[in-house]
Amino acid sequence: RQAGRQAGRQAGTRVATEGKMSNKTENKMRDLRVEKLVLNISVGESGDRLTRASKVLEQLSEQKVVQSKARYTLRGFGIRRNEKIACHVTVRGDKAMEILERGLKVKEYELEKRNFSETGNFGFGITEHIDLGLKYDPNTGIYGMDFYVVMGRKGWRVSKRKKCRRRLGVNHKVTRNETMAWFQKKFE
Repeated sequence: RQAGRQAGRQAGTRVATEGKMSNKTENKMRDLRVEKLVLNISVGESGDRLTRASKVLEQLSEQKVVQSKARYTLRGFGIRRNEKIACHVTVRGDKAMEILERGLKVKEYELEKRNFSETGNFGFGITEHIDLGLKYDPNTGIYGMDFYVVMGRKGWRVSKRKKCRRRLGVNHKVTRNETMAWFQKKFE
């Protein structure tokens, strides 16, 4: 009896798997997308330079900029705890892709393997914000900035929402190799 049941179960699973998509790339829920782009300028001091850096980010993203505080005092750098030392902005959607394109054009669409994290996100930095197409203003100066891109898939919200939260399967999580393949396909 048990042998017959096991054979029936195996036959049933075979039929069920044949009906599913054989190729993982055909499933639109597995398509990678940019969840958000975080732009950061770390000035290292509060005051006028931080205000000007905030204006640069606001001009670039057309959004309100958030200023970050120091976690603890570092006498060597002249930083006190809770002193505002950096500013950042989070951009989503089409605007994020447009700013990302401009940033990658500065880097000539080339990133190293170490720019990609194990969780499938990637980041890079540029040394001069005027390379992004912003006009140079002698009063503002020149600032470098960090780009950090968070990748995801449709359905990711299931693990983050408040009501009916569920765990994601291992196959739904984004890996470094998948993001690198997406990057090569998208920007080459």
